[in-house]
Amino acid sequence: MKRFILTLLAAAIAVAVSPALHAQWPLHPKPGVPKAADGKVNITAPAPRTPDGRPDFSGIWMRTTRTEKPGTAPAGQPPLATFQDLGAGMKGGLPYQPWAGELMKKRLAGHGLENPDSLSLPQGPMMFHLDPQPKEIIQLPHKTIMVHESNYMIRTIFTDGRRLPKQGEPQPYWHGYSVGRWDGDTLVVDTNNFRGALGNTPSDGWLDFNGSPFTDALQLTERFRRVNFGNLQVDITIDDPKAYTRPFTIRVEQTVVADGSELIEFICHENQMFLKMTGRQ
Repeated sequence: MKRFILTLLAAAIAVAVSPALHAQWPLHPKPGVPKAADGKVNITAPAPRTPDGRPDFSGIWMRTTRTEKPGTAPAGQPPLATFQDLGAGMKGGLPYQPWAGELMKKRLAGHGLENPDSLSLPQGPMMFHLDPQPKEIIQLPHKTIMVHESNYMIRTIFTDGRRLPKQGEPQPYWHGYSVGRWDGDTLVVDTNNFRGALGNTPSDGWLDFNGSPFTDALQLTERFRRVNFGNLQVDITIDDPKAYTRPFTIRVEQTVVADGSELIEFICHENQMFLKMTGRQ
C-alpha cells in the first residue's frame, strides 16, 4: 500500500507541475491535415512525405494508452512496453543479469524515489519514449530533432551519413549519440555513448519507472515507421550485455496530435516540491 501511495504521489506531482498541452497556447491548426467526411482528422490517411519521397515524421506525438497482457503480442510483433515497466508485455519479464534484477527490486522497494524524472533530472533513454507528455519531431534533410515537453529535453538524430562513433569516443550525452539511416520507409537509428549510466548516484541508469538499469555498454536500435497519418510505431532493441542476458525488442506506439496544439514550456525545477513532499528536504 505504501508503494502504491508513493507511486500515486509521484504521478500527482508530475501532473501538477505539467499543465495540459492546450492549457497556455491558442490552437493553431496546421495546413494540409487530412479530414474525413465528418470533418474530423483522418488518422488512417496516407503518411505525408518529404520532397525527396521519404516518410515525414514531423508533428506532435503522444504515446498511446493501449497495453497488452504478457505474451499476447501478435506473432512477429514486439511486445508493448509501458513507462512503468519495459517488460510489461513480455512473458517472463525482462532478461536481467542477476545483479540487475536485484537492483531493480531494490529500486522498486524504494518506491521510485530516486527516479531521475522525480528529481528533475533527464529521463533515461527509454523513459522519454514512454512519458505521457507530448513530443515534437522536426525532420530536416540532414538531421531529425526531437523536442520533449517533459523536462524540455532535446535530442538530435544525425542522418547525414556519418558513422556511429565507438563507445567512449565522444563525450557521453544524456540521450546518447544517435545516427540514423533509411531502410525503405523505416528510419533506423543506432545510439550509444549514454551519459547517466551506472555511476555514483542512485538516480543513474534507469530505463523505466521500476528502475530497470542500464550501463555504459548500452546500445539502442530504434526503427521508426509512420504507419499512416495518425500512427507512429517505434520498435526498439535494447542491447546491454552487462545488465541483460540477451538483447530484447519492445514496441512503443504513438498517435499524432493534429488539433493545432503546441508544446509548452516545462521547467521541471520550477516550484519543485518532490523532495519536500517525500520527506527528504
